[in-house]
Amino acid sequence: MSQKLVHILDSIAVLNSNWDKNAEISRLSFDSRDVDKNTLFFAVAGSTTDGHKYIDQVLAKGCKNIVVESDFTSDDCNVICVADSAQALSIGAHNFFGKPSEKVKLIGITGTNGKTTTTSLLFNLFMQMGHKSGLISTVVNKIGNTDIPTTHTTPNPIALCDLLNQMVEQNCTHVFMEVSSHAIHQKRMFALNYTIGAFTNITHDHLDYHKTFKEYIDVKKSFFDHLGPNAIALTNADDKNGAVMLQNTQATKYTYALKSPSDFKGKIIENELSGLILQINGTELYTQLIGEFNGYNLLAVFGIAQLLELDKLEVLTQMSTLKSVDGRFEFFKSEGNVTCIVDYAHTPDALENVLKTILSFKKVSTKVLTILGCGGDRDKTKRPKMAAIANSMSDQSILTSDNPRTENPDTILEEMEAGIDSKGLMKNLTISDRKEAIKLGISLAKTGDILLIAGKGHEKYQDINGTKHTFDDIAIAKELFIKMKR
Repeated sequence: MSQKLVHILDSIAVLNSNWDKNAEISRLSFDSRDVDKNTLFFAVAGSTTDGHKYIDQVLAKGCKNIVVESDFTSDDCNVICVADSAQALSIGAHNFFGKPSEKVKLIGITGTNGKTTTTSLLFNLFMQMGHKSGLISTVVNKIGNTDIPTTHTTPNPIALCDLLNQMVEQNCTHVFMEVSSHAIHQKRMFALNYTIGAFTNITHDHLDYHKTFKEYIDVKKSFFDHLGPNAIALTNADDKNGAVMLQNTQATKYTYALKSPSDFKGKIIENELSGLILQINGTELYTQLIGEFNGYNLLAVFGIAQLLELDKLEVLTQMSTLKSVDGRFEFFKSEGNVTCIVDYAHTPDALENVLKTILSFKKVSTKVLTILGCGGDRDKTKRPKMAAIANSMSDQSILTSDNPRTENPDTILEEMEAGIDSKGLMKNLTISDRKEAIKLGISLAKTGDILLIAGKGHEKYQDINGTKHTFDDIAIAKELFIKMKR
C-alpha cells in the first residue's frame, strides 16, 4: 500500500507550505524505532515520553517525512508542521486505510464498568442474527469468528484503523468497540465516524491518569461532544452523569434505565444464580446473565439493537440465549457444593455491584468469602475503598496480589488493609501469593458457601516486575477444588 502524502494529510490543518505533497508513503509510525525511508513519522507527545526527542534517531534511519508540532526544519527530510500531532495521527491513519469507519456501522461503548460485557454481548447477538461483525475489546478483538489477540482496550490509531480496514475487507457490516478514557484523551479514535456512542456509567477509576474525577468525567463527555449530527447517543439515565454526557452532543439522544423514565425501560422481575428475568419495554425476557449490573448491560444491548432497526421479537429471542463473558461473573459449583465466582471487578463500584448481587440470592446459612487484589502502578486511592467493600460485605476477606507490576506487593496490601477498620480486621486475612490465597479461600469454604475471586477475571497472566507469568484464576480454582477434594 502506497499513497501520496497530500491524501494522507487530507483534513489536517498543516501550518507550513514548504513540503512535498507528492511524496510516496507506504507506512505510518509514531515509534522512532520502527521507521524507514518510506515511512511517515508522527512525533507525538505521549504521557511518558515525547516523540520529538527522537527525531534525530528517525532521520538516522533514513526516514524522509515527519509530522511535528515544533518549528523544526531540516534539509534532509520533508517536515509537516501541525498544531496537534496526536490528532493528526488519528486523521492520517484513517485516511491511509481508506476511512474504514465510514464503511461500517461503528458502535462505541464507553463508561467505567460494563464496556466489555456490552460490546461482547452485542457482537454475539449480531453474529447470531446473521450480521457479520467486528469486536474491539479488552478481552479479544474479533473479525467474524476469527480471534485476534489484544494488548490494549483501544488500540493505537494506526493499529485501530488497520483493524477496521481488515473488518471492512472481510465484509463486516457492524463493529462493536470499547472506548477507553485513555484512548479518548490520547485522541486514538479522534477521526472515527461513529453510528452510535453509548454510555454505561462512571465511577471511581483511573485517577492515577486523569488526576481528578472531574477530568475523568470531562474526558468521557468529550467522546459524545465529538459525535456528528447523523450519529446517535445512548446514555444510562440512572447514572447521575448520564445526562451530563449528552449536554453538548449534536447526536440524536436516547436513554435506557431500570429506575428512571427512559426510551428503553427495564424492570428486574427475578434475580437468581440461574439468571435474570427482565421486563424490557413491556416484554418479559429470561436471560442467563446475573445481577442488576447485567440488567443495565442487557438494556444497552437491546436499545442499540433497536436503534439499528433489528426486529424486536427476534432480538429478545436471541438475547435469551446469550451467555456471560469470560471473567465476568463466571462461576462453577465444586463437588462439595461450594459456588466459586470469578469476576474482573477492579473498581469499588464494580466490586460492590458483584457482592450486592451475591448477597441478593445467598441463603441465610451461606457464608461469602472474597479474595481481592489491586493492581500495581495504577490508581492507589481505590485500594483502601475496595478492601473496605470486600471486608464489610463478606463474612471473610482475603487480600492478595493482583498484577503488582513494578510495585512491592506487600506495600499494595498495606494500602488496601488501611481501609479496613479494627473490627473488620478480625475477619480479614492477608497473603501476597495469589495461588496460596485461593487455596486458603477454598480451605475455609464450607458446603453451600460462595467464594468470590475478584480483580483479574479473564486475564490469563500475572504481571510481576515486567514479566507476565501464566495465571488463570478460574483454571487454578477448579484445579485446587479437585486437588483439595472440596
